[in-house]
Amino acid sequence: MLKSAILIGLLLLAGVSAAFAQQALKPGEAAPEFSGQSLDGSLYDLGQLQGKVVVLTFWSTRCQICHSEIPNLNRVVEHYRGKDVVFLAATMDNEAKVDPYLKRNPFNFTILPNSFATMLKYADKDRSGNINMGFPAHFLISRKGIIAMRTDGWDKASNLDSQISKLLSSD
Repeated sequence: MLKSAILIGLLLLAGVSAAFAQQALKPGEAAPEFSGQSLDGSLYDLGQLQGKVVVLTFWSTRCQICHSEIPNLNRVVEHYRGKDVVFLAATMDNEAKVDPYLKRNPFNFTILPNSFATMLKYADKDRSGNINMGFPAHFLISRKGIIAMRTDGWDKASNLDSQISKLLSSD
């Protein structure tokens, strides 16, 4: 009887754990296809960017950490200007929120507003379909469309810089 109760308890615990397990995109996996329109009207999609290293950052105008890291990210963009690297910053915010923000806080990435659908493809999901993505989140995608790195949170610019350099020299 005690063994049966323990077994049932373990099975319930395993079921609860599985229900909350995150299904995160990991390095080595194919990056999900995405498309978006930049503030200047240019269209971007991952398929057209094959052959280039892509830095895809998810951010928000309301994210203080995102705001704090923009100067460091701008330095990374300047470091790789003219190289085969595309810097895209996807946000769920619309143009009405993004435009005034960028006037006060210049961000050298190509901004993709209204990118909720793209975020859903890259966000972690639990088994119930609930999404989870902390901002900022950075995905480094190789020339072949493979996720090379994923980072979340504050001040990842130096790590991003070194990983871009590795990808450019290895591909």
